[in-house]
Amino acid sequence: MVFSSIFFMFGFMPIFFLIYFVLPYKYKNVWALLGSTFFYAWGGPAFVLVLFASITADYFIGHQIAQNKGQSKRRWVALGLILNVGLLGYFKYANFFVENFNSLLMALGMTGVHWTDVALPIGISFFTFQKISYLIDVSRGEKEAMRSWVDYALFVVLFPQLIAGPIVRFKDIADEIVDRRANLIPSERLLGIYRFIIGLAKKVLIANVLGEVADHYYNDVSDPNFGEAWIALAAYTFQIYFDFSGYSDMAIGLGRMMGFHFPENFNYPYISKSITEFWRRWHITLSSWMRDYLYIPLGGNRGSVSRTYINLWLVFLMSGLWHGASWNFVIWGAFHGFWLVTERAFLLKWMSRVPAFVRIVFTFFIAMLGWLVFRLEDADTFTIYLNAMCSWNGWPTIDPHQWIILALAIFLSFRVAFIRSDRTESTPFESLNPRKAIRITLVSLVLLSLSASFVMSSDFNPFIYFRF
Repeated sequence: MVFSSIFFMFGFMPIFFLIYFVLPYKYKNVWALLGSTFFYAWGGPAFVLVLFASITADYFIGHQIAQNKGQSKRRWVALGLILNVGLLGYFKYANFFVENFNSLLMALGMTGVHWTDVALPIGISFFTFQKISYLIDVSRGEKEAMRSWVDYALFVVLFPQLIAGPIVRFKDIADEIVDRRANLIPSERLLGIYRFIIGLAKKVLIANVLGEVADHYYNDVSDPNFGEAWIALAAYTFQIYFDFSGYSDMAIGLGRMMGFHFPENFNYPYISKSITEFWRRWHITLSSWMRDYLYIPLGGNRGSVSRTYINLWLVFLMSGLWHGASWNFVIWGAFHGFWLVTERAFLLKWMSRVPAFVRIVFTFFIAMLGWLVFRLEDADTFTIYLNAMCSWNGWPTIDPHQWIILALAIFLSFRVAFIRSDRTESTPFESLNPRKAIRITLVSLVLLSLSASFVMSSDFNPFIYFRF
């Protein structure tokens, strides 16, 4: 079930929140857990038992971590990490490794291993990282282990962030899981509704339109010209941003309606002046999770210069692999790791002498090339489109409406670079006064009407990060 589906908007969401708002506070977590379980089971009923079995194991291990010290404590932490990483490895990467192993065997003239493909549980990359954060935060003494199994289960399966984040760390939300009564006020709900509708509009009115353009070229055009190759890449570049940031907005809005404050996930990434800055603005919860739970434990920048570069590159290699079990994701992670290491080595210092506008354009171009790797799993198709981008021949014909949406996407992505440097994507949702309440209500009604009409009139409603 995706947030931009008819069933979610007009079925699940109104029923869930109607009951959630009228229930006494002591029953809200139980209802939220039941609703979240139904939400997950709608798309992956076969994995509900696996999910809750792992939750129960984590709950038990978390208490053992809290109650033990020294070597015994470290053993429980190791057990929890092995269980979670093992589940992720089996469900997400087993097919990939067996497929590549069989390719190697056949290249050597040997018979491949018989293997039945393993289905991928929805959202496993996201909720595995959240579960790991619980074990580590408890082991570090940053938060106490959850006393209630219901509360811990809700932390993992809370439906707004279950499928595609933001990746919510245990220490950031533990207090609100237990007591969020101060957040259950009308102004918070109104800002949450507004945030949800803004995200819905970004997803449906912009990302879906650009997705149709990108899919048309990448799926149907086998011999693109210069213009077609660049339009396809531009469409995908803005599709993935508005698709994922829109979904994050919807998740944050839904969480706020329930009394939760999820971390921000995007902050105008395409105005970045370096790839280092890009990763402070793009999928913020993933990059910060990788920094605190992987990069720093590896040694961070505390060792030699060469060791720092290796740590940095390895983290982004793992980030690419986190996105998917495919070589293009591994290469995409290595690509970004290369630029981060290069910037730390010398490029940031050299680029500091260049005007800001040039740095923004250069960084955006690098990010676009990365998205070409990210989008095209087939090496032959990648080569064809990369060659076409350098061919200087021809220009595409696309629908005027699609041109308008592409221009709107460009404007919305870069406008803050020319307006106010201190403005963030969360700025419109930080406070509320009577005049603003009237304004956002009117804007919300218009955008909701437009988005609903688009959803009901089109069968095209993909979500890129749903597969991760």
